[in-house]
Amino acid sequence: MGKYFGTSGIREVVNEKLTPELALNVGKALGTYLGGGTVVVGRDTRTSGEMLKKALVSGLLSTGVDVVDIGLAPTPLTGFAIKLYGADAGVTITASHNPPQYNGIKVWQANGMAYTPEMENELEKILESGNFRKVAWNEIGSIRKADPREEYIRKALEMIELKSSYTVVLDTGNGAGSIISPYLQRELGNRVISLNSHPSGFFVRELEPNAKSLSMLAKTVRVMNADVGIAHDGDADRIGVVDDEGNFVEYEVMLSLIAGYMIRKFGKGKIVTTVDAGFALDDYVKPLGGEVIRTRVGDVAVAEELAKHGGVFGGEPSGTWIMPQWNLTPDGIFAGALVLEMIDRLGPLSELAKEVPRYVTLRKKIPCPNEKKARAMEIIAQEVLNAFDYKGLIDIDGVRIENDDWWILFRPSGTEPIMRITLEAHTEEKARELMEKAERLVKEAIERA
Repeated sequence: MGKYFGTSGIREVVNEKLTPELALNVGKALGTYLGGGTVVVGRDTRTSGEMLKKALVSGLLSTGVDVVDIGLAPTPLTGFAIKLYGADAGVTITASHNPPQYNGIKVWQANGMAYTPEMENELEKILESGNFRKVAWNEIGSIRKADPREEYIRKALEMIELKSSYTVVLDTGNGAGSIISPYLQRELGNRVISLNSHPSGFFVRELEPNAKSLSMLAKTVRVMNADVGIAHDGDADRIGVVDDEGNFVEYEVMLSLIAGYMIRKFGKGKIVTTVDAGFALDDYVKPLGGEVIRTRVGDVAVAEELAKHGGVFGGEPSGTWIMPQWNLTPDGIFAGALVLEMIDRLGPLSELAKEVPRYVTLRKKIPCPNEKKARAMEIIAQEVLNAFDYKGLIDIDGVRIENDDWWILFRPSGTEPIMRITLEAHTEEKARELMEKAERLVKEAIERA
């Protein structure tokens, strides 16, 4: 992690660390890195979006880069537009599911995949040096406005088709998904009931689509007797789902179901997920001919592995899904259409969810100063062998140890001064016993660090 870029681009409080000056310089750094070409720029609904977008665009133009301004646009639409307009990169001004006082800058490659940590490091070096490309008055980049929404919907309808019509309640959280997600669902032939769909930049619910933040969506699904409820975060790169009985479908269950459906739709193959995903996915997709590969946390790591292995589907247990047949950008909007197709082909979500095995998952956050993280992780890696009797170890992102009926992941947060412990076991008793041990180990490691 660099000075500016974290796990998911730059994400800071507006007019504190994230200022128009920084956005201007990120634009200049990206233009210098690219050395010309075209960049698509979109923003989410945050009140600071236009300010930061204009500053970033000015920086790009000053380096001779042409800009396609797609205005208010969810992250999936930016990823789609990069390929549609044959651009060399894309930028979304978004803080995804963070509170409204935050904003961020996330950069995308020509293939729709997010910039890798290595690429972000290059941008950091240029930012730090202040050595930006400057072009003459007659070589300054041009800017044009474009709206790729119709194309996006048209292309999505080529890949997804419903035999029946459904009642869908859609909660876009006052985010950028509101300008396209309800329209795609309607074009699929569904009856759409919208919640929080005015893109105001003032969020009436917590943006992360989880059981707590989607209580109103769940209630609406029950009251309206709807077939499904779908929700997004601020930039609609994530999806949260409520079933036909008005229950939030846990992320792990939904991840397993959609991975299984992608295998049914596109054929057997590799499913890519992250080190914090549980056993349910493996147990559900193996009989269908799926093989699970685990990688670092973050959509770019998932996209890289998908591209490398030619995988069928990639997803994180946070509602972030990547459908490589569509794009390498995480896309909650296309995911929503896919969920409807799965219901159309396989039956009600409440019934499908019963097929996914359930295990006990526990999570803990332990305060840890950022400067102690690296040493604490070294100590954990050394001590874990003495503390636990395990069969396998994965250390690509933190330390994950696993046995036949449990696993534990120790991982420093990429965005907060905390250590995360995530574990899963077959019984509540075993899970608690493991967490007690794990917590002790982490606290001792932080003290010694």
